[in-house]
Amino acid sequence: MSLPVALDAMGGDHGAVPNVEGAVQAARAGVAVILVGDRVKLHAELGRHAGSASLPIEVVEATDVIGMDEHASDVRSRTQASINVASRLVKEGRASAVVSMGHSGATMASALLTLGRIRGVERPAILTHLPAKGGFTTLLDAGANADVKATYYAQWARLASVYLKVVEDRENPTVGLLSIGEEPHKGSALVLEAHGLLKALHGRGINFHGNVEGRDIFRNTTDIVVTDGFTGNVVLKLAEGEAKVLFGWVKEALQSSLKSKLGGLMVRGALRGLAERMDPSTYGASLLIGVRGLAFIGHGSADARAVKNALLRAARAHEANLVPRLEAAFTDSSGA
Repeated sequence: MSLPVALDAMGGDHGAVPNVEGAVQAARAGVAVILVGDRVKLHAELGRHAGSASLPIEVVEATDVIGMDEHASDVRSRTQASINVASRLVKEGRASAVVSMGHSGATMASALLTLGRIRGVERPAILTHLPAKGGFTTLLDAGANADVKATYYAQWARLASVYLKVVEDRENPTVGLLSIGEEPHKGSALVLEAHGLLKALHGRGINFHGNVEGRDIFRNTTDIVVTDGFTGNVVLKLAEGEAKVLFGWVKEALQSSLKSKLGGLMVRGALRGLAERMDPSTYGASLLIGVRGLAFIGHGSADARAVKNALLRAARAHEANLVPRLEAAFTDSSGA
């Protein structure tokens, strides 16, 4: 059994219940898990799952938890908070990755403070997958950095390129820069500067396609789309919100008449598959890429399925030696 994944089991809107259930599902799929949090509550929750005692699940005590409405800066003083204890397990080599469905700001702060940055990376970014034509598009930054420098874009493009090669087996992935037009002269001063840097790096660890627009994200025009964290987070929330509204409209339309209801029965299977592709829990959590360790940030509203998929994804990234490969890429680029 490989190194376990540390789960902030108290984090999220629903606390221990979906975290423990997701951990049990992941353990049954072969991923060892360390549940971090209130030992009594976690053992009680584990007891509700038949056969959990024989699974590769360990419980590590954490006497505090940073709530969703508290400040991310609290991680500095609250050393016994579950997210800090989980991050330290990675730092100490006892866990392969940290996963949290709790306070995203606190997770980022804890990972950065505990694990540090990869040399050559100024700011880590949140890397997420959005469902797109033929698969998915990798978007970053999805919310870690509202204010950015042009150099960040180039670093994130390199990080994402290595990630897709190593974890998703995509050879020479293409990079697009999100802008308000495909032409290289379009965009803000920041985007124009970033375009110049990315163009200069084309063929040197980055396969730069050029500018892309919002609609290109879902067309899968490029494998990777880089943007600032403010814009990226708006794109992510807009996509998730639109998917929910769209399925609501489809449901209403299919229930509007007897004929529509009969048609709905015929397409139910196809619609279920489509809903699966568009469900955020399919990917489980987003990777905070650029720190010297694996840290995954999920939705506060995550269910057990999302927790399970996040743990599986974390284990995959560790098995692919992602962090050493990222560090090697930046060592090579600085040497060059």
